[in-house]
Formats: sequence, structure tokens, C-alpha cells
Amino acid sequence: MSFVDTVTVMALAGDGGDGKLSFRREKFVAKGGPDGGDGGKGGDIVLLASRNQNTLAAFRYQKELKAQPGQPGGKSRMHGRSAPDLIVDVPVGTIATHEGTVVADLVEDGQRVIVAKGGKGGFGNAHFVSSRRQAPQFAEKGEPGEVFELHLELKMIADVGLVGLPNAGKSTLLSKLSNARPEIADYPFTTLTPNLGVVDIDKDTSVLMADIPGLIEGAAAGKGLGHDFLRHVERTAVILHLIDSYNEDVATVYQTVRAELEAYQPELIKRQEIVVLTKVEGLDNEIIDDLMSQLQRVIPPDSPLFAISAQSGEGVRQLLFAIKDAVLTVRALPPDEAEEPDMPVLRLTDTSDEFTISQAGKRFIVRGQRIEQFARRTDFTNEQGLQRLRDIMRRQGILHELRRQGIEADQIIQIGTDPARSFNY
Repeated sequence: MSFVDTVTVMALAGDGGDGKLSFRREKFVAKGGPDGGDGGKGGDIVLLASRNQNTLAAFRYQKELKAQPGQPGGKSRMHGRSAPDLIVDVPVGTIATHEGTVVADLVEDGQRVIVAKGGKGGFGNAHFVSSRRQAPQFAEKGEPGEVFELHLELKMIADVGLVGLPNAGKSTLLSKLSNARPEIADYPFTTLTPNLGVVDIDKDTSVLMADIPGLIEGAAAGKGLGHDFLRHVERTAVILHLIDSYNEDVATVYQTVRAELEAYQPELIKRQEIVVLTKVEGLDNEIIDDLMSQLQRVIPPDSPLFAISAQSGEGVRQLLFAIKDAVLTVRALPPDEAEEPDMPVLRLTDTSDEFTISQAGKRFIVRGQRIEQFARRTDFTNEQGLQRLRDIMRRQGILHELRRQGIEADQIIQIGTDPARSFNY
């Protein structure tokens, strides 16, 4: 399966089932009381983080995530069946956003987040029996489920991220250290998608290592596939910066990649870093020492520096133990000091009683989360149902505000953006 790390889908949570308008009818009971049952709840759409998933490729052909609706209520106060939730498996590290707002940030295997809520079922007429209303001739409609465009983005969560210019030896090192089998060749841009591998350092310590495809100058500004690559560096605990010893100026190469990381996200250059000079097999010690001196002058004082050959294994063992120390240090940080804070998960729904009124000709348009919620559950063709909506508007102060704004008899009140939810004052 090909690697896909961004996708946009439509999330359609299930509608709630309609309440039932019904009266008890028995052989020896001429006029039984209301017995309409409530509708069932529509299914939620739930994202489930799974280590068994490593790409969003499945959503290329599944552009809709649609949950089932709740069943309508029945006679004899029978409650309609609620619909099952739609559980959608996504890779660990997936962020779901809607219009720039984060609705889910899935960072742990097995984590579940409801991203679209199913509509509540409508009440049947048995629900509205009171001393003043003994035979209600109305029932509620089911509430529509949430429907919106959802953007999914995968940002790999790895202990160690390998960065460097193309052909720096990242894929070779990952293949030697782990179970990953990336494509390897002696030319730039062999790696076009991130690769993950588990590196067993000793019997007690394993780390997850990500090979981030080669960066180029201007990557942070979107040049090449910069943004597609850089997003995967954001969540790595330790950055392993690889530099090809055959570059003409290793110090400039280091500074180029470092500048791209900072331009993309300034916090990245504060991340724990290990600098590695690669492909040193066959080089004289004097040359290696000179290259190391050039790098030592430009890297931060607290960044360890190694010279290795992934092919021959030279220096690799020492590097592994430095990686272990760095990763364990980051893992030991308290949650409030960790580099990657938990991102807030914001709900899209609100049940505020606040409302606004605007006027378009003779039509008064009322907007507000809670009153629109009641309107969605109202059957506008049923006079008793409309009267209940008027009572709710009176209690919320909406009718008082409409009179203050000069509404007159037979002018139209519209609730929300749908002209179908309108009635005469």
C-alpha cells in the first residue's frame, strides 16, 4: 500500500430517529392515551488510533465517513434503536482538523476520539404529557448528525528522526539498525516517503526510528517536498542529523539543514540533537579529524558528534548507546517539560443560550446554538409542535427581543439558515 499522510474526507454522523406520534388503541379503550416512543440516537464517528496502521492511503477511495441513523420510535412507548458508532482506524500520530480547529490529536495506540456526534433521537408524544396537555398531537423530529469536512494529517511519532540532505546515508543506517527495508541507491531522493524501523539497542531498550526523506534548501518554504517531509520531524524526541563526509563543505551542509528546521518550526532546533558524519570507510584519520573539527565549530556545544560507517559498522555501536541515553533522557521528562505538549481537543458543538437577531425585509432571522437545536427537532407542519417552539423562545427571551425590534403580526421568523424552518409571528 502506498504512503499517504494527508487526506480530506466528509464526516457524516448519523441522524437521530424521529419520535413517534401515536395513541393507545385497545378493544375496550376507545380513547387511549399517547404512547409514542422516542427515536434512537444516530451513530457517532469515532477515530481510533492503531499501531497496525501506518498510512492514510485507505481514505483515497473512501471520501465519506458515514454513520447509520437512529431508528424511529414506535407505538407502546417503544424506544427506537440507537445506531452503532462508526469506528475508523487511523495511524497513531494522526491529527484531525476542521476549518483549522483541532478536533482530535491521536498520540497513543488505542486512543479514541469522537469527531462527529450523531443526532439525538426525537421525543415521542408520550414524552409531552402534562396536566395541561393530556393528549399532545405532536412528536419531535430526530436531530441531524454533524456533517462537515474533516482534514486528516499524519505526523509520525518516533523516538529518533533521521534528517539530512539527500543521499546522506539515512536509509542505509536505518536498514542496518532495524527491521525496516527502505529503498537504497547511490543517488539523491531515493527515499520519497518516511520509513519507520524498530532499533533494538540492548535487551532492555528499543527505540522507534524514522527516516525522514532528504531535505533541500528552501524546504521550509515549500520547495521540493519540504512541507510533506518536515511535518514528520515535529514529533520526534531526538533528531539524528546525518552529514555525508564526501560533501565539499560539511559545516555549510549542517547549517543548511539546521536553518530549514528552524524556519519550519523554531522549536525544532531546541530538540535533543546528535550529529553524525557518515560514509567514513576508507577515509584517512587525518581527513576524518579535519571534517569533525569543521563540524565542531558550528554545532551546539551539547550536541554529541560521531563519525560512522553504516556499511562497515565503524562507530555504530557507540552511536547506538548515545541514542539510548538521549531517548531515555527525553522519556524521563515530566509531561509539562516534554517537547511535544498535548494539543487541545476542541468540540465543534456548543449549547449556548445566546442568540442574535437580524432582519432581511420582513423576515427576522434568529441565530443561536440552542434555539437552532430545538428548531431542528421541530415539525414545522404541526401547529402544536410550533406552539412548543414559541414557548421555548418565550422562555429564552427571544420573543421579547423580537417585539423590541418591532416585529409585527404575520411577519416571518426564521430559525437558523434554512428558510424551511420559518413561521409567522
